[in-house]
Amino acid sequence: MAASSSSRLVRVVGRSLFSGLCNNADGLLRSTHEMMSNHLLFQQQRTFIQMRTSLKVVDNSGAKRVACIQALKGKKGARLGDTIVCSVKEAQPGGKVKKGEVHYGVVVRAAMPRGRCDGSEVKFDDNAVVLINKHGEPIGTRVFGPVPHELRKKKHVKILSLAEHIA
Repeated sequence: MAASSSSRLVRVVGRSLFSGLCNNADGLLRSTHEMMSNHLLFQQQRTFIQMRTSLKVVDNSGAKRVACIQALKGKKGARLGDTIVCSVKEAQPGGKVKKGEVHYGVVVRAAMPRGRCDGSEVKFDDNAVVLINKHGEPIGTRVFGPVPHELRKKKHVKILSLAEHIA
């Protein structure tokens, strides 16, 4: 009860203070509401890698962008170190991988935060994947950018050995 009366009090005081500055107090309140809703739009919700998620390819297999078709071993979606089935959307000419092909991939960077055992949290700015063949070996021979050390637990040691920076 006290919280609701204090919020009403703030609203009334706010209107009385701004009424001298602006003829239309409702317009002022409406503009602050619009600013808050725009602020919420800029804050992006970080979720799992799921179907139709576009991912950047960070190896030299020839693909630039892929789209996730299915996340393997997960009902909600894929996280760091999980394997996905993906379709190549953009590819470099003359690469090992062509546009439209379907490949397996390992998620090496995800925008969704993941907690570590020591209490810290790791998250990246983008969603990235390394393409692998049916046997789990990387198609490319180099991996660009940081790769989290959680891949060691998921048995992707070859990707860690190809990476230039381990986060």
